[in-house]
Amino acid sequence: MGFLNGKTVIVTGGGRSVLSDGRCGSIGYGIVTAFAKEGANIVITGRNVKKLEDAKEEIERLYGVKVLPVRADVSAGGDNKAVVDEVIKQTIDTFGRIDVLVNNAQASASGVTLEDHTTEQFDLAVYSGLYATFYYMQACLPYLKETKGSVINFASGAGLFGNYGQCAYAAAKEGVRGLTRVAATEWGQFGINVNIICPLAWTAQLENFEKAYPEAFKENVKMPPAGHYGDAEKEIGRVCVQLASPDFKYMSGETITLEGGMGLRP
Repeated sequence: MGFLNGKTVIVTGGGRSVLSDGRCGSIGYGIVTAFAKEGANIVITGRNVKKLEDAKEEIERLYGVKVLPVRADVSAGGDNKAVVDEVIKQTIDTFGRIDVLVNNAQASASGVTLEDHTTEQFDLAVYSGLYATFYYMQACLPYLKETKGSVINFASGAGLFGNYGQCAYAAAKEGVRGLTRVAATEWGQFGINVNIICPLAWTAQLENFEKAYPEAFKENVKMPPAGHYGDAEKEIGRVCVQLASPDFKYMSGETITLEGGMGLRP
């Protein structure tokens, strides 16, 4: 076990997902696995109860840490603050502390042009991503002050580079980047560092897309200069672990692009 023994990490969108070869099949589950290997107790949220329960069983069995699964859905029309407050209440009741918050969960309608986007599609992205990040950051702040903890938020190259057909997703992710930079400015005095990751990883969703639509996959999914897609645990999750380590506390407000050389920017 590692430097996070006895500490508590919240990962939104952390349900179990695996590839055909058994590796972590989503960024969220890769993050959960990476933190579990460092000894952290983990709170995972999501909409799919079975994926949450499967994650709890596997992570506790393999790594000997405790996992608290909480079904939570931040969406238009819901009492979203109450949803998030309940997650935080269960976290504190179970573990008594919060050391790291990872805002990973995000839903969106991709492939729809800005002209054709509906309000419902826009709301889906903004509520599940931007509003959820806002509510979780607010609710966790009192406990992060106590632990001088870390926040890791997820944005995307879709926002950095204006990807076609991803207007709501890009808008939500750029909003998350804005929140992160403001928090880095305001929360540094409390010893809290707040950073952003823009990832590209091989996931079960991409694997299924390639199998079902090989020609469409070839046309739309580009191989990064690194020559492979990121490993969700080793190349995304491990970076999250490092951002929560004492060695990286001075880094705050930064956008880290983990896209194997595709995310080049000034």
